[in-house]
Parts: sequence; structure tokens; C-alpha cells
Amino acid sequence: MSGIYLHIPFCKQACSYCDFYFVTRQEIRKDFVNRICEEIDRYAATRYSEEPVKTIYLGGGTPSLLEVGEIERIFIHIEKVFRLEPEEITMEINPDDVTVDYLKGLRSLGIDRASMGIQSFDADRLIFMNRAHTPDEARFSLEVLSRAGFRIFTTDLIYGNPGQETEELEADIDQLLAFDPPHISAYALTIEPRTRLGKQVELGRLNPADDDLVSDHIDLLNEKLSANGIYRYEVSNYSKPGFEAVHNGSYWRHENYLGFGPSSHSFWWDDEKGASRWKSENNINLYLSEPFEELYMEKENLPMDELGEERLFLGLRTSAGVSLDELHNRYDYQLSARQREWISQKKDEGLLQFDKQIIALTGDGVKIADHLIVELLTRK
Repeated sequence: MSGIYLHIPFCKQACSYCDFYFVTRQEIRKDFVNRICEEIDRYAATRYSEEPVKTIYLGGGTPSLLEVGEIERIFIHIEKVFRLEPEEITMEINPDDVTVDYLKGLRSLGIDRASMGIQSFDADRLIFMNRAHTPDEARFSLEVLSRAGFRIFTTDLIYGNPGQETEELEADIDQLLAFDPPHISAYALTIEPRTRLGKQVELGRLNPADDDLVSDHIDLLNEKLSANGIYRYEVSNYSKPGFEAVHNGSYWRHENYLGFGPSSHSFWWDDEKGASRWKSENNINLYLSEPFEELYMEKENLPMDELGEERLFLGLRTSAGVSLDELHNRYDYQLSARQREWISQKKDEGLLQFDKQIIALTGDGVKIADHLIVELLTRK
């Protein structure tokens, strides 16, 4: 098995752009920890616990709102149920939760990769995002990572904000590079309908950044990060060679994984005919009170042709691209004549690379990756 994902749903407040599932009721944290341990225990002596676990990822929400002892308790249950052969254990951490002792406590549990939610070093931008931390807290959190023993860490940046000049983004990048990060996740701001920003756009109070500005931001990121030995290996992810995220890569390669906690997803190969994906309800009250059998939304059965299309979609978001041999041998998926014609056209336009076996997007193609992938899939 590639990995385990733990969704820790607690947050201090709602970021203005976020549509992930979260709750602010810290008083139910103990009940949540008890419940997620029960959920993990249900997998004991099942086919899901036979494969060794390669990665664990604590996401959310804000996992760093849990105490070290609470995380330790969850890990004890994982160790009882699963056979651990960890290559990477990642935990998302907010800068305002950081102390040296807390980080050292996480390291003592085997957590070896920190994902620090910086987003920006600009005070006004952090207010716009409704982040709970300040620029000083962001800088402090990065300073103490090495002192606490975290050699591997990643940081988040958000670009393409309304009214964000390239100079502001450049200042964010320069400050981040001063801490020599081995990995950076950089996301163009996406304004989702049910978020605070989405409501402001709906009311006409806010205009999203235009495509030209976002394109300029992408060019700036690529230029400055590559000049410092940090290269894009996926649409939103950059790393020094050898520091690519193992856990996230397993999603893109369709490896088995299990999710625990409300709003978590799981994926599992059933046989040579397909796989299944299922999701837990986005409801902490149900999660704490209902039988687990009633918590999971209907299992989605994924046939090979659908999985092949999904692998093509996910592979094209990475610099490695996707192999036609893999599509054929693993999924029995082959490109149609119309798709091959389209690929040849986009290669001539400088948006795709194709060397007879590997299809990959160029730098210009990555900027409009989702658009290109949809065009390709609709030509089946």
C-alpha cells in the first residue's frame, strides 16, 4: 500500500479561499481522536492491512492543533493494525502553532517531513486570506525547522491573487528562498463558490486576477526557483532533485491508499478489472456518532477505461508525463487517431512533447494544463 491519509478537520478560523472541510469546535478534539483510532482499528486483519504502508500524511484542516500526545495515540493504533515501512511521514503545520519543543515532539514520533502553510510574507495579503499567522510567525517557523531536526520540509505559496503585483510575489519568493527550502508547493489562487472570496466575486466586490497576470507569476516562479536548483515536477509542485513528495506521487500513480477522518478519500485496486474509490461524509457530528458503515458515501467502481483516462490526466500534470506503454499494459488504454492528430498539432504549437512513447506538457503547456487535458480526453 502506498499510504495512509489522516484528515484532521480542526481550524482556528476559515481562510478566505479555502473550501476544504473543517470545523472550529476545539472542544470535541478528544472525541475525534478516540473516533479516528476506532476507525483505524476496523481495518485490523483485513486485506487492507496486508500491504506495507510506505507513507503517512496528516492533512486538514490544521493537524498542528493536535497535541503531540494525541498524534502519538493515533500512531500507536496505526502501528497495531498496519505493517509500517515508512519512506515519508508528512504533517501540515501552521506557523502560529510552531514552537521548537512542539516540532521536536513531532520528530520523536517519526514525522520527518513538515508542510508549512506560509502562503505569503505580506501582512496585508495574509489579512486578505484571513490567515491566522503573521509574517514574523512565518519567518520564525521556518527558522526553527532545522533546529528541531526537520531536514525535509515543504512550504506553500499562493500567487495570482487579485491586485497582487509581480513585485509582491518576487518578495515572497526571495524571503522563502532565504531559508533554502527543498520543496515548494505554489498554487494559483482558485476562487471557489462557497468560500468568502467566492461570495465577494458573486456580489461584484472582487475581480479575480486575469490570465496574463497569472501567466507572469508562473514565469517568475519558474525563473527564480530553477535558478536556485528547485524545479517544477508537477503543475503546483517544485523541488530540489530527490526531494519530491512521495505521498502525493502515489496519488498520481494510482497506488493503493486509505483515508481516515471526515472528508477523507480512499482508493484501492480490486482486481485486474478495476479499482474502487470511496469518501467519508463531510460531517463531524455524523463521524462522531454514527456507525462507520453509514459514514462512507457510495463506493465508486472505476473500470479500466476510466482509470486509463484518469492516469492520462494525472500524468500530464507532471514533468515526467505519461507513458503510452503504461496506458496500454496497465489499463488497456490506447489513444485514438483523433487524439494522436491533436497531440501532433499541439506538439507543433510548442505545448506538448511527444517522443513516440512519453507525452508531457511543455512549460507553456503547463500554464493551461487543465484546458489541454480536457481537449485531449474529449477527442477519444
